[in-house]
Amino acid sequence: MTALEAIIVAIVEGLTEFLPVSSTGHMIVAASLLGIEKGEYTKMFEVSIQFGAILAVVLVYWKKFLKFDEWEFYAKLLVGVIPALVLGFLFNDFIEGLLENEVVVACTLLAGGVVLLYIDKWFKHAHSHPPDLLATEVTRAELIEADNKLSYKKSLLIGFWQVLAMVPGVSRSAASIIGGMQQGLSRNFAAEFSFFLAVPTMAAVCGYSLVLKDWGTGAAARKGYELIFQNRETLQVFLLGNVVAFVVALLAIKFFIAYLKKYGFRVFGWYRIAVGALLLLLIFLGYL
Repeated sequence: MTALEAIIVAIVEGLTEFLPVSSTGHMIVAASLLGIEKGEYTKMFEVSIQFGAILAVVLVYWKKFLKFDEWEFYAKLLVGVIPALVLGFLFNDFIEGLLENEVVVACTLLAGGVVLLYIDKWFKHAHSHPPDLLATEVTRAELIEADNKLSYKKSLLIGFWQVLAMVPGVSRSAASIIGGMQQGLSRNFAAEFSFFLAVPTMAAVCGYSLVLKDWGTGAAARKGYELIFQNRETLQVFLLGNVVAFVVALLAIKFFIAYLKKYGFRVFGWYRIAVGALLLLLIFLGYL
């Protein structure tokens, strides 16, 4: 993977990680169109580059996210991440197989697009606007109270919705936001809680891919950090990718919240349908 290829993939990750359009699906397609070889380093890079994106969440919401005295909110985040940790560990090999299937990505993009076209009608209660999480004068406790209190049960159920994103093309953001709305949260608070839930979820995924997972088989198998430090070029590509993903994700988060409050999900639904249809056409013509 060259530096330019890493920058392009990182831009795709940063733009799509927190939008309901599937960052994994877009990265798979981008890598295929760029002709990037699907080696172990590339697979590890596409997973661990999410670290830059989660740092963007921490920075944007640092006044709320880093209030360590509000321990109950962190406890609820941990409860919400349990389904992804358990099921992700159990079905890791199956998920890896899906990651290499562009047809699965195209079909789930299409299906998810249809869902987003109607999601605002299905959850009409979610159109109300509670205080903005970005507003410094509003405490997180007040926001939770405004949204009928985020219970441990609701956090767990949203976590199960998030698990749907293990299928490439579903979108972790879309799944957890819809899960939040189904549990009675307003759509912008559901989106912002989805951002918070992404931090422990993706931190766990990145940690596993870098430290615990064996990339490759047999004697050639190496840990993620070994792939990164194998030479100067692989280290530079990894750092460059995460920095770019971080900067782009900062912009994407603020855009998404502002857009969602005014217009809802419909445009993202049409976008997913268009991209999914285009992918199926490219697959049929042999370009993917």
